[in-house]
Amino acid sequence: MPTSSIHWFVFCSGSMLLRQPAQEGLPHTIPCSPEPPIPTKEWTAIQELPNAADGLPCRAYTITTPADVAGHVFVGLRESFQRLNLADYQMAGKAAELLYWDSNTRYCGFCGAPMKRTTAISKQCTHCGKEVWPQVSPAIIVRIERKDEQGQEQILMVHARNFRRSEMYGLVAGFVETGETLEECVKREVWEETHLHITNIRYFASQPWPYPCGIMIGFTADYVSGEIKVQKEELTQANWFARNNMPPIPDKMSIARMLIDDWYEKGQ
Repeated sequence: MPTSSIHWFVFCSGSMLLRQPAQEGLPHTIPCSPEPPIPTKEWTAIQELPNAADGLPCRAYTITTPADVAGHVFVGLRESFQRLNLADYQMAGKAAELLYWDSNTRYCGFCGAPMKRTTAISKQCTHCGKEVWPQVSPAIIVRIERKDEQGQEQILMVHARNFRRSEMYGLVAGFVETGETLEECVKREVWEETHLHITNIRYFASQPWPYPCGIMIGFTADYVSGEIKVQKEELTQANWFARNNMPPIPDKMSIARMLIDDWYEKGQ
């Protein structure tokens, strides 16, 4: 492959162009060539990304009209998790976030003048000098554990109104508010959504969540007291589940699934 090749992340209406594998069973890949796989216009904004694991540069851009490219297919970003290797999927998420940021910061939010790119991840107002960078919205997600009267281990699972799969259950989650710690957010969200009291809040892991520009911070916690009373504006159901009666759960791409799998494996 020529050293001048570039990995191209091309988006159109929420979908991304992927190169189909040479044989079934192999992952899809990001288009890689010296020139863009779909011609750009003179006004197309090309977003610079960090180099890929193979050392080649990465660039991203958006097109407004789908185009057919032989040997390639457009795939939604979520779906691409099942088709790409993890490094490519994570870079694709970064590309999507930066393109979203670029499209929403073309004009200064203070004076309305055009913004000028100063680095790959910063802009400055051409009139008042205000600087902006990509913003990330932190959200917590928590696995709450307890033992029932028979000593059986359970976790709290909830069904949110906005879940993409109607039958799926997940974990309590919510955005961090101004002026609160992550642990305070965990307690507040659990109380607001279920009216339960918890303790022993422990950090688990974090995950970029490019839908469109979030980061999920995972925790575990122990149940203390309270009867479930769901926040009807956000949830339809909440209940305790043991390992032998689990409902449909999130896909493996999510930190919710990581938290659930971690708990499930501890009981094996």
